[in-house]
Amino acid sequence: MQQKFLKNMSSRASEMLLEDMEAKGPVKLSEVEAAQKEILDVARKLEESGEIVLSGGGEEMV
Repeated sequence: MQQKFLKNMSSRASEMLLEDMEAKGPVKLSEVEAAQKEILDVARKLEESGEIVLSGGGEEMV
């Protein structure tokens, strides 16, 4: 998953992100889950506004 994000960023931005991740070190699971929920909430709002389209979890669309 990390590589997918890094490939879609500029080399400078991905380098900075990797440096930040290394400097921060391990993170509590509760912090990770809270950040994931926040990302999901933002993605759902963007989908509702029509700015992005989220796929249906493997469900085939026709």
